[in-house]
Amino acid sequence: TVRLLVSDSYRDRMVSAERGGPVADIDDSARGTGRRGPRPYFEVLVVDRLEDEESDDLRRNFARCAREEDEFLYGVVTVPSLEDAVIAVLFNTTIQACFLRYSYSFHTTNTHKVFRRYLDRLAAGGLPVSFGVERSIALGRFLKSLRPELDLYLVTDTSLDQVAGSLGGDFRRMFYRVEQHLEQHLSVLKGVRERYHAPFFDALRKYSAKPTGVFHALPIARGKSMTSSHWARDLLEFYGPNIFLAETSATSGGLDSLLQPKGPIKRAQDSAARAFGAKQTFFVTNGTSTANKIVMQALVRPGEIVLIDRGCHKSHHYGIVLAGAHPVYLDAYPLPAYSMYGAVPLAEIMRRLRELEAAGRLDQVRMLLLTNCTFDGITYDPERVMREVLAIKPDMVFLWDEAWFAFAGLTPTLRDRTAMSAASRLRREFRSREYRAQWEGASEEARRTMPDPDRVQIRVYSTHSTHKTLTSLRQGSMIHVYDEEFEQSASTAFHEAYMTHTSTSPNYQIIASLDVGRRQVELEGYELVERSIGLAMTLRERIYEHPAISRHFAVLRPADMIPEAHRPSGIEFYYDPDQGWGRMDRAWHQDEFTLDPTRVTVHIGGTGIDGDAFRNKLMDEHDIQINKTTRNTALFMTNIGTTRGDVAYLVEVLARVSRELDDKLSLESASGLALHTRRVDELLAGPPLPRFSGFHEAFREHGTPEGDARRAFFLAYDDANCDWVRLDHRLLATVERRELVSASYVTPYPPGFPVLVPGQVVDRATVEYLLAVDVKEIHGYDPRYGFRVFNARALALAASEATPVRIRRSTE
Repeated sequence: TVRLLVSDSYRDRMVSAERGGPVADIDDSARGTGRRGPRPYFEVLVVDRLEDEESDDLRRNFARCAREEDEFLYGVVTVPSLEDAVIAVLFNTTIQACFLRYSYSFHTTNTHKVFRRYLDRLAAGGLPVSFGVERSIALGRFLKSLRPELDLYLVTDTSLDQVAGSLGGDFRRMFYRVEQHLEQHLSVLKGVRERYHAPFFDALRKYSAKPTGVFHALPIARGKSMTSSHWARDLLEFYGPNIFLAETSATSGGLDSLLQPKGPIKRAQDSAARAFGAKQTFFVTNGTSTANKIVMQALVRPGEIVLIDRGCHKSHHYGIVLAGAHPVYLDAYPLPAYSMYGAVPLAEIMRRLRELEAAGRLDQVRMLLLTNCTFDGITYDPERVMREVLAIKPDMVFLWDEAWFAFAGLTPTLRDRTAMSAASRLRREFRSREYRAQWEGASEEARRTMPDPDRVQIRVYSTHSTHKTLTSLRQGSMIHVYDEEFEQSASTAFHEAYMTHTSTSPNYQIIASLDVGRRQVELEGYELVERSIGLAMTLRERIYEHPAISRHFAVLRPADMIPEAHRPSGIEFYYDPDQGWGRMDRAWHQDEFTLDPTRVTVHIGGTGIDGDAFRNKLMDEHDIQINKTTRNTALFMTNIGTTRGDVAYLVEVLARVSRELDDKLSLESASGLALHTRRVDELLAGPPLPRFSGFHEAFREHGTPEGDARRAFFLAYDDANCDWVRLDHRLLATVERRELVSASYVTPYPPGFPVLVPGQVVDRATVEYLLAVDVKEIHGYDPRYGFRVFNARALALAASEATPVRIRRSTE
C-alpha cells in the first residue's frame, strides 16, 4: 500500500482488496488499462454517516456500474461529517466529485491539531450550523468556494417542492434515495468528461490524421517540405512528425478561426472562461505583451487618463503610446536594500484620484492598471483596491496584469487575490438586496466610502501569461474579462483591437496547448499548485537549516519585502528555524500586500557575487536557469513542473557554492579578505531608487500630473529634435544647471521597467540610480553616445502644439 501511494501508481490500477487483507498482484483487468489503454483515475467523495459495512456496500454498488468502455476510473471515499468533508476536499487532491447525502454530522471526531488551521476557514466563511437539506446546500456553496472545479451532487429524501429551485448553481444534479447507482455513476463520468474534453486539441488531432492534400500556403504542413529534403530533414527528425501533421493555415476541415471563432476555438475559450471564473476569455498567441496592448487600445481613447504603476511591464507603456492615453504614473514603495520596488500603496492611488477630482478631471480618468503579482511576488488585494476606487470613480475600468499569477486561481488561499475572483464577489455584493439596504441606511459621510449601487459598474480585465506558470507553449496567453458593460459598450472596440494585434496566421500548436492547459487546470490544477507551494516552502526550510548555505545566503521574508504598515496581520515569515511555520493564510486574508509563496527571493550579497554574475554562474557551471536578479538577490520560482529532485539539486548547488567560497576565503590573504568585505558592503548598500520625476510642462496640458506620452514619443522620431547626453558623473552637474527631458524609454534590466519615459524630466535621483546600477543591459541607452533628450527647439515646438483634449462618451 505504501509503495502504491508513494509512487502514485495507485491511480493506474483498481485495487479491490478486502479490508485488512493483503494487496495481491493485480492483472490488467483490474488496472486502469485494457482495450482503451491507460485511463485517468480520480476519487469521488460521499458525505454520509455510514458504518464500515455500509461504506463497503456503497463502493461495491458503484464498482458494479463500471464498464470496460468507461473513459475513467474512480474510487469512492466516505466521510461522516461536514468538517471531515472540508478536510477531505482540501487534503485529497484527487477528489473530482462529491455526493452530499442525508445523515452526516457537523463536527469531526478527528482532533489532530494540524486540521485546525484548515477548519478555521469554516469560521471565516461563516458556514451556519444548519440541518437537513439546508446544511447540504450551505456545505455545497462552501466546497465550491474552496475548489470551484468540483462536481457536486445532492442525494436527499426531501420532497421536491422543498428543494426545487433552491440549489443555486452549485449542484450539477439532485438524486433521491431510491434512485439507482447507475445514474449517479453515469453523472460522475459525464461531469468529468465535460472538463476533460479539450475541443480544439481534439479537433486538431482529428485533422492531423487526415490524408490532406495541401494546395495553398505553408509548405511545412504535413512535413512535406522536409520529407524529401536533403538539407532540412533533421528538423523533422528533431521535432517528430505530429507537430507538422497538425500544422496548417486552414480554418476549415473541423478547425476554426482565432479571429472569428465559432467552432472548437470558441468552445475552448468558453471552457477557459469557466476554469478561470471569467465572463469571457480570449486566447492570445503572441504573448501577454500583445494581450496588454489589446486591452489598452480597446478601452482607452486618446486623451483619456490612465493611472498606471510605473514599474509595470514595458508593453503597457507602449500600449499607452498606441492608444494616445495620458498616463499618471504611480510610485510603488521602494526596497533600496534589495534594489527593487514593491507595489503601489492604496493611499498613493487614492491620493492621485482625489487630486484629479479636485482639478475637475475625474471624468477623464478611464483606467487603473496594476501588476498583480509583481515579478518579485508582491500581490495586491484587488477586492479592497477596487471597492475603494469605485466609491470615487464608479465607472473605472481595471486592468490587472497577472502575467505571473495565472496559477493563483487554482488554490483557495491565493484565489481571493485574483482579479476575476474579486470581480465576481464585488458584483454579487453590489447587486444584492442587503447592500442596497446598507447603502440606503448609511449616512452621507459613510456613503462617500461606498460605491453607489445605482452607478457602480464592475469592469475588470486580467491578462495571463499562461505559458509562464501553467501548461502552454511559449507565447500562449489569455485575456479574461469580467465586464458588465462589455456587450453594450466595449465588445466592438475590443474585437477591433484584437484584430489589430492578432496575426491572421496564429500558431495552432499554441492554441492547442492553451486548450489542454485549461483541461489540466480543472482536473489537477489544485493538486499541482499545492505541490509547487510545498516545494517552495521546503526550499525555504533547507536554505535556513543548512549550516553551509545559511552562512552566505538568506531567504527574504514578508517582513523584508512588505513594510509593516501594509502587514496588519503581523506575519513576518513563512518559515523560521526557531519558530517554525508562519500562518501564511492569515496574511492573505488581512494584509494589503502579501508575498507569493512560490517566489523564493534569496539574498546573495553575503557571497560578494553580484546578481548578474551569480545567474551566469548557475547556468554556466550548474545548468540551473533563473531570469530575475538584482544587485544582491536572486529569484527562484517553483511551478507546476518543478520536482523534488529539482529542489534537491538546487540545494546541493547552493551548498557547493557556499563550500567553495569558504574554501577560497580560508586561503585568502589579509588584503584579499579586505577586498571581499568591501565588495560585500557595496552589494549590501544598493543604489538609491528614484521616484517618477514628472512630465515636462510642454507635455502637460491641465496642471495635473498626467502627460501626453504619445506626443513626446513621436516627436523623437525626428532626429533634429534630439540631442545625446552621456551617462557619467558630469551629467549630475548638467541636470542642476538646465532642464533635460527624456526623448525615449530608458529601461535597465533588471529591474526591467522604464526609469525614464518620453517627456519625463531627467532629475538628479534618476541619474544617480543609472550611474549606480551595474547591469549589462539598458534599453534606450547606447554606450557610445548615451541616451536621447529633447533639445530646446523641440520643447518649444511641443509647448506651442499642446492643446487640451477631452473625450466625452455617450454612456456618460
